[in-house]
Amino acid sequence: MSYPISRRTLIKSGITGTLGLAATSLSSSLLAQSTRGIKNQRAPELNIPYWIDGQGKEREPFNIAEHRGKWVYLKCFQEWCPACHSVGFPNLQKLVTAFPTNEHVVSAVIQTTFEGHSINTVDALRKNQLRYDLDLPFAHDPGDTQLPNHDPGHYPLTMASYRTGGTPWVVIINPLGTVVFNDFHVNIDKFIQFLKQQTA
Repeated sequence: MSYPISRRTLIKSGITGTLGLAATSLSSSLLAQSTRGIKNQRAPELNIPYWIDGQGKEREPFNIAEHRGKWVYLKCFQEWCPACHSVGFPNLQKLVTAFPTNEHVVSAVIQTTFEGHSINTVDALRKNQLRYDLDLPFAHDPGDTQLPNHDPGHYPLTMASYRTGGTPWVVIINPLGTVVFNDFHVNIDKFIQFLKQQTA
């Protein structure tokens, strides 16, 4: 296996795919200067207190460091995000189907609620586990909901630490614990093919 994998390698593999409606109108030079994401940096821990397991029961937080030596795929969503349902979750289903044993790849799902707190709730976690038949850890990361009007300066912890740009959002961490992809959408078919080559 050849690690670490750079974003350049991922781009050459065709993995980066479509960036979503907000990004498609930007030139590649603007995207290169984006302040979003933390590519090529050490993946910070997910300091999210509320997690459920694949059966909907509360569980210990998902720990990035515990999965060192494996690829980690984090999918961020909001319940009311159309592309999360049309692209994000179906892509995750494909990945889980391709690597069912978690031997080389582990996945976790985080609802990063930065708006619409009355809709993007804890209840959406189990609802989407069942809807997409995903036996995976799901987390609810609402930021500081005690502030009046959910002050946008207090985004969910995942958004702050990974500098995510909204939802759907995908973070891919290599076996050394380095973030190698951090963007709206990944070309899941190319990524699965790439992983099969890396883990053969």
